[in-house]
Amino acid sequence: MLKSKNLNIVNIEDMVYITFPKLEATGKVRHAFSTRHGGVSKDHCKSMNLSFSHERGDTFENVFENYRRICNAIGTTTDNLVLSKQTHTNNVKVVTKEHRLTGVTKPSFSDVDGLITNQSGVALVTQYADCTPLLFCDPIKGVIATSHAGWRGTVKLIGKVTVEKMVSEFGCEPKNIIAAIGPCIGQCCYEVDDPVFNEFKKIPFLNLNDIFIAKDNGRYMLNLVEANRQILVHSGILPSNIDLSDICTCCNSEDMFSHRASKGKRGNLAAIIELI
Repeated sequence: MLKSKNLNIVNIEDMVYITFPKLEATGKVRHAFSTRHGGVSKDHCKSMNLSFSHERGDTFENVFENYRRICNAIGTTTDNLVLSKQTHTNNVKVVTKEHRLTGVTKPSFSDVDGLITNQSGVALVTQYADCTPLLFCDPIKGVIATSHAGWRGTVKLIGKVTVEKMVSEFGCEPKNIIAAIGPCIGQCCYEVDDPVFNEFKKIPFLNLNDIFIAKDNGRYMLNLVEANRQILVHSGILPSNIDLSDICTCCNSEDMFSHRASKGKRGNLAAIIELI
């Protein structure tokens, strides 16, 4: 059973999903971060797989029904969904109502790991199985975003790029942005090597002592939540405006899809956010 001191865990019949208190308090968004529970997928994708990719080994019909269920639970519809093909870039795209059903019944955007909109009725979706979900809402300007930050996206500062695009495209002020860092693989489970450590070392403003724990074998345990928190704060978001996950997807692989725990045989979780 999932537990969290920082996030809301919602149970509706056999469905379980997560919401973020600070985002919820804005009153401006409907949103969710999914778990494995509440869908119709089978075997290694059981049961709430939210990836349409053929390589996951699920059917379109199963995944669409899973989206229908979670959309219904949070008060939106599958007609509003916008998905992209994520490839660990820091490319962030502004989308509108014209882009609805992209990645569902329309061809997906290629090499896009972040989505932004200022239009209601557009449900932005990013997908995960250990990488870090980043969600954003500027309740003053009425702008939302979500970005996918694995270690590669994190060192490419996709969180910072997302904030900067909210500022440049819509005049957002970072101090007004509410952000959430969702469930990902925790420092308890995420061992990395020198090449990864060295990429983080290139970012001058990061406090690496709070992000890495060095091991005796010359490797490191990486804290993606803290790394992204520091990046968002450096981007001007107030620390008090950020929800921080305390859920490790790898430790909780019965409840969350984890690439590392499953050795790659798994479905995808999803973050969904839409302006009301």
